[in-house]
Formats: sequence, C-alpha cells, structure tokens
Amino acid sequence: MTKSNYNMKYYILLLFLGFSLSTLAQKVEKNGKTYEVKNEKVCLDGEDITTTLSAEEKSLILEDAAAISEKMKLEKKAQKAKEKAEKRNAQEAKKIEKERKKAAKEVKKVEKARKKAEKALKKQEKLKKNYRKAQDNLAKAEKKYKKLKKKGKLSPVDETKWLEKIEKLTEKVAKAKRKL
Repeated sequence: MTKSNYNMKYYILLLFLGFSLSTLAQKVEKNGKTYEVKNEKVCLDGEDITTTLSAEEKSLILEDAAAISEKMKLEKKAQKAKEKAEKRNAQEAKKIEKERKKAAKEVKKVEKARKKAEKALKKQEKLKKNYRKAQDNLAKAEKKYKKLKKKGKLSPVDETKWLEKIEKLTEKVAKAKRKL
C-alpha cells in the first residue's frame, strides 16, 4: 500500500472516532449557552438541569439534539457509501490493471511465436536455396564432364578427379535434401 492509503485510513479512523464520541453527548447551542444532551437529560457545565428547564425549552433543546444526531447519522451513512464506492473503484482499478498485464503478456507471447515462425521460415528458405545451389553445381559439373569426355580431352587421372567431384556433389545434394 502507498503512503497516501495509510494516511487515508488514519483520517477515516479519526472521523469514525469523532462520530462515536459525538453520539454519546450532543452539544446544542441555545441563547448563547452550550447544553449537552445525554439520553434525554440536559446538562449545562456538567450539571443536570433537565428539571429546572421549562417544558418548552427542554423540548426545543431535545429537538435540536435529535436534529444534530440525525444529521450525524446521515453524514456517517454518506461516509460509508463514499468508502464503499472508493473500495469498489480500487477493486475495479486492480482488475483493469490485472487484465492489462494479462493482455501485455499475451502480446509478448504472440510476438515471440511470430518471431519463432519467421526464424523457421528463413531457415527453411535457406535450406531450399542450399539444395537448389547444390543441384545446380551437380548439374554443371555433370554437363562439363560429359562435354569434356565427348571431346576426348580427359586423361584417366582427370576422369577420376571429375568422377570424385561429381560423387562429392551428389553427396552434397543428398545431404541438403535430408536437411530440407
């Protein structure tokens, strides 16, 4: 968690603590005096004055205390709703981030497979090229050998060398074909 999340938790904790303490005793201001209302009892400067107040004053003070209490309850509900929404947003953000990472991973996987396929294709093309080249070299050598033999310009030593050369080229063609 980040530092701001920890700070937010402390502020929320302090807010709840303030709400819980304020629900124990409601402070009501009337005629420049601050009254504390606890369980239908009205106190002024820590002394219970419920019996000394007129019924009208007492009812006004109790009504104000009830209104303050109701307001605090509504604020508490609003705060809870806000926290719930923040939590839901945080969960959605985590989910989105997780999906983004998963998609990035898939993209990397596809890219890797594409590169592997390209590499295999290049290798296959190179093998085909080598095979064709070996076939061409063999065909040229056989053609030249036949031409020289037809003209009678080959000595027995040269003829042996040419046959060895043709045999080697035939082996190269067979090897290239196996690799292909």
